[in-house]
Amino acid sequence: MQHPTNMRKGLRSRIARVALTAILACAGMAAVAGTILGTKHDFTGLNKRAGVVAMPTVAFSDLGSPCIYCHIPPERAGSDTAELGGIPGWNRFTPSSDIPGAYNLYDSFTLDNKVRAPSPISLLCLSCHDGTMAVDMTVFKPNGWRNSEDAALHLRINGANNLMSCGKCHNGRVAHSIAIKHLDTDLTNDHPISMTYAGLNHRDRDFRLPDGPYGFDNGVKLYDERVECATCHNVHNPDITLLLRDRADRLCETCHIK
Repeated sequence: MQHPTNMRKGLRSRIARVALTAILACAGMAAVAGTILGTKHDFTGLNKRAGVVAMPTVAFSDLGSPCIYCHIPPERAGSDTAELGGIPGWNRFTPSSDIPGAYNLYDSFTLDNKVRAPSPISLLCLSCHDGTMAVDMTVFKPNGWRNSEDAALHLRINGANNLMSCGKCHNGRVAHSIAIKHLDTDLTNDHPISMTYAGLNHRDRDFRLPDGPYGFDNGVKLYDERVECATCHNVHNPDITLLLRDRADRLCETCHIK
């Protein structure tokens, strides 16, 4: 017969294991909630999400992981993608439009901090959404990848009616229109990007002071003190329309004092 002391120790041990399991389960749920999985940027899951078989392996290469379309794979950690023609720090090739003057950026007489070209983190977004390059144009492929077995069309997010562009089918008739996703290289009607945030150190009274060095408490972020595409858009979060970091009616007033 087991000694009462040992029984109590065994009971405490089992309770501890159950509690730990519950904690890990909750942690796992939190890791999945609000991530890229199941979103429009989860390229490996688009067929299941849309109920078709025309996306991965047909429209673009299925690289087996949603992360590798943007992020340098772990086995290539430390690699300088810029040396291979990639966007610095990312696993995508630099679009051919990345030449001086290729992008027409927003400008106005009230904009003091003017920039000539997008920063790498916004160039990452544009490398798909300017419509000049295929969505699967990554610098590194997964280990074991064989180009000889890849039969994908390598389509671009472009509204053109040709076999190189998603717009061949996604025209609003055959399939939903991709017009809102295709920004082109003319960004004059889009929010300015890659400029230093005007509200730093109260330099401009029309803008709010950030809550911390990385942005605002509601999730709106600054990157090296700059406003980028990802300042307002969170590609990993499917919970808010247009992947915004806050509700549309509150987002602008995060920065702008109106």
